[in-house]
Amino acid sequence: MKVGARLAAAIALCALAGAASAQKGETVRIAFIDPLSGPFANVGQNQLKSWQYTAERLSADNPAGVKFEVTAFDNKASPQESLSALRAAIDQGFRYVVQGNGSGAAQAIMEAVAKHNARNPGKELVYLDYAAVDPALTNEKCDYWHFRLDADTSMKMEALTSFLREQPQIRKVYLLNQNYSHGHQVASFFKDAVKRRRPDIEIAGEDLHPIGQVKDFAPYVAKMKRAGADAVVTGNWGQDLTLLVRAMSDAGLNVPLYTYYAMAAGTPKALAAGGASEVYVVSYGHPNLPAPIAPMAAEFKKRFNDDYFTFATYNGIGLLAQAMAKAKSTEPAKVAAAMEGLRLKSFAGEVTMRAADHQLQQTMFITRWQKAKPGEYSVEGTGYTFAPVKRLEPYVSTTPTSCEMKRPAGGAAG
Repeated sequence: MKVGARLAAAIALCALAGAASAQKGETVRIAFIDPLSGPFANVGQNQLKSWQYTAERLSADNPAGVKFEVTAFDNKASPQESLSALRAAIDQGFRYVVQGNGSGAAQAIMEAVAKHNARNPGKELVYLDYAAVDPALTNEKCDYWHFRLDADTSMKMEALTSFLREQPQIRKVYLLNQNYSHGHQVASFFKDAVKRRRPDIEIAGEDLHPIGQVKDFAPYVAKMKRAGADAVVTGNWGQDLTLLVRAMSDAGLNVPLYTYYAMAAGTPKALAAGGASEVYVVSYGHPNLPAPIAPMAAEFKKRFNDDYFTFATYNGIGLLAQAMAKAKSTEPAKVAAAMEGLRLKSFAGEVTMRAADHQLQQTMFITRWQKAKPGEYSVEGTGYTFAPVKRLEPYVSTTPTSCEMKRPAGGAAG
């Protein structure tokens, strides 16, 4: 009897050990779906390299013992092309998807993933959203299979207006944004947050312009000058931000420019060329973070002659690895359940994947464009950098959610 009991215990221990390492050595294939051609190709190409580089780095040492591999699909910044790319990825057997450039594309992918998963139990996909920041995606439109790594627009506006509360010289703000969901949300949430934190600030003017189509922003800048704006707030990114920066410089409009994406590819060179004096970014990271980001950024620069600025890639791969270790599986259904409520030690303190809406809660920074001091990172080789002027702990930018998460059978609120 005792021998039998010992044998049974040994078999059980072996089974547990086997389960604990069931995913070890597996290759986890991730489909990257974002613009690799067209007006936003420079941003997409950089972010593709960032995902591939981070996947390679973290494949060498992660708690799940898996290898991550990222493959590119060009969506041309189009929701329709995103769906075509997603179908191609599914046909090729991908179970994990990452996308970030454009909330319209994000919503299309999110809805398609949800439909696919409902119709194909056992063949589910998980979608990591690393930059599409429309708050609706984790509120009224939330979906169980969607996990957002970036801070949404409402969170960034909580951080930005918290900073503006300490800038009494800013009295008249002009809002300029791209005419799609993200741009509308930037304007709306800024107006809401500033009423609570700086009710004395006047909206000097507001414009929405076609995304990726404006070649000359001089008319918009002229309106800013006529309105007497002493600051500009924009959610523009890619070409639409680069050309705005150049137009402001050409017109001599040297007022503070508050942005989300001035760190992204191409914009720093435009800032340096124009001699812009006061540009701020609200973000979850910055170029002068210590390890583990600093050595990764240095190696990325050496390898690709480009800047590593999409730090959500680090959190994305890290969360997947930790969830796979927790689930003892690479199956998306099990990994999604394990990712809910998951905490991860990141590059700027602890982050938490909030179970209620799958919105990552994280530290935020306000950074300012200025000449790089010795030891600081020279962004795009310009001799300038984005230096942190304020750090905001996660609770400052945390916002409530209206998400009513519908979980599949077996899904738990971790």
